[in-house]
Amino acid sequence: MKMSREVFPPAVAPDSPVSVLAGDGSVPDGYVCPISDTEVVEAYRLMLLTRIANERCVSLQRQGRLGTVASAKGQEAAMVGSVWPLDPALDWVVPAYREMPSMIKMGFPLARLLLYYRGHPLGSVTPPGVNVLPIQIALAAQLPHAVGLGWGLRQQGSEAVVLVYFGDGAASEGDAHESLNLAGVRKAPVVFILQNNGYAISTPTSKQSATLSLASRAAGYGFPGIQVDGNDLFAMIDATREAVDRARTGGGPTLIEAVTYRLGPHNTTDDETRYVDLLAHEAWRELDPLIRVRAYLFAHGLLNDESEQDMRDKITEEIADAVAEMEAVQAPDPVQLFENVFATLTPRLEQQRRSANMSREGA
Repeated sequence: MKMSREVFPPAVAPDSPVSVLAGDGSVPDGYVCPISDTEVVEAYRLMLLTRIANERCVSLQRQGRLGTVASAKGQEAAMVGSVWPLDPALDWVVPAYREMPSMIKMGFPLARLLLYYRGHPLGSVTPPGVNVLPIQIALAAQLPHAVGLGWGLRQQGSEAVVLVYFGDGAASEGDAHESLNLAGVRKAPVVFILQNNGYAISTPTSKQSATLSLASRAAGYGFPGIQVDGNDLFAMIDATREAVDRARTGGGPTLIEAVTYRLGPHNTTDDETRYVDLLAHEAWRELDPLIRVRAYLFAHGLLNDESEQDMRDKITEEIADAVAEMEAVQAPDPVQLFENVFATLTPRLEQQRRSANMSREGA
């Protein structure tokens, strides 16, 4: 029997993850948009800002002006839609390493985020009043922090909700299982956003788990799970708003699997052409989240070519200002590498610190 070649990952099936916004910008009859017209425009602007900023970051990285960058290209709706129902003054976001729009929506400055990509210590310092934990590179290591934060806030009598992001690769880590289990036991007010973008770097989701829905794991932890079209801004807002309301009123956590796709490499050190299936890649390009929201805005007279170009011009200027602000910050002192790690440096590290000091003084 001839075996058919598998395509990893398959395009979103219309009757699988919850979806309401079609590629042509239409929604089902009787569907009520979860946000106002003004907010839809604002959400699109944040998605567009993220797309253009990510493209600029990749360019800066190739020029040696930034370090490694993990782009959000293709996943903008999953992030913007999930963070939209939060109250930035009350709730918290715990990011992984790709959540630029969610961090910006919560008040994290773009210039400071660029400093993080530059490798400057200040880039990991959250400004006062911004409820965002530091970016986490280690897979799933942010999940215990999120559960502890949510549980602690509830113990203090706060109504705050914690939104935490992780990927399909991180979902295979022990930290993920332990955190989800503890959140269920303690009814922690945590919304888990599992961004299933098809690949854990180069490993397809189908090679990580035999289940067709990672959201179905929630039942084993004792709380609801839902699989949502992560390229559908409205479906993500609907699902997250319900989960946030549940958490805020004492109903415990929710696992939302945002089925999306990474329209590019894992990060700027990766070559996705070595493992991406071109058929799947092209199928997902047609489901680009920006195209869908743009179609909705044009169909409802909320945006036209002229107003969109004006939006793009202002975004480009905003990004240029952020880049200039980032590059105006003095480069970090290499000796800082040895600070705030050990109370007493080991002999080897002490020798390295002296060498760094000598190099600095010689320069």
